[in-house]
Amino acid sequence: MSGAPGGAGEVGGAGGFRVLRAAGRTATAWKNGGGVTREIAARPEGAGTGDFAWRVSLAEVAADGPFSAFPGVDRTLTLAEGAGMDLTVAGAHRLVDERFAPQDFAGDEPTDCRLLDGPVVNFNVMYRRGAAPAETAVVRGRLTLDAPPGETLLIVALEGPARLEPAEGPPVTLDPYDAVLAEGPFTALVWTSGRAALVRFR
Repeated sequence: MSGAPGGAGEVGGAGGFRVLRAAGRTATAWKNGGGVTREIAARPEGAGTGDFAWRVSLAEVAADGPFSAFPGVDRTLTLAEGAGMDLTVAGAHRLVDERFAPQDFAGDEPTDCRLLDGPVVNFNVMYRRGAAPAETAVVRGRLTLDAPPGETLLIVALEGPARLEPAEGPPVTLDPYDAVLAEGPFTALVWTSGRAALVRFR
């Protein structure tokens, strides 16, 4: 996965945000051997796959096979690298072949994956149904972000670098797959000539 070696370092930031560098993340192998996952952030912090309120990660899919089931969880999947996948979700075909286009589906429905042309990298947002609603968008260019009190905002550089200029604190440059986790109230300007994912947890 380009730009994302190893485990989960964090850099403190002023103004209620933290920088989560891709170089600090640990790769966790799937039980079926079909890929690895690198967690970007989760709530509660340190939660496992069965007790998170929400969890955001990057998954490298190297082989065809089933996706793990997550009862009571909804997910948003965004193809970040590769040609894509032909998914079968609850018996229905779902083609995922457009990069940076978020797709929503239920995490507890049986899902099988067939790679279209080699390995892919997926940006995954999973959230407990009815408890931690999430909205995912992929943007480019220049955008003002505003998170009110009680809202959590995650910004992840998916393609190329991104620059974050918070209303309070120094600017931050994000290399590919670096992230910023901010707790409202938070205001910042984000700029990228590539693509950045914005995830809001309300």
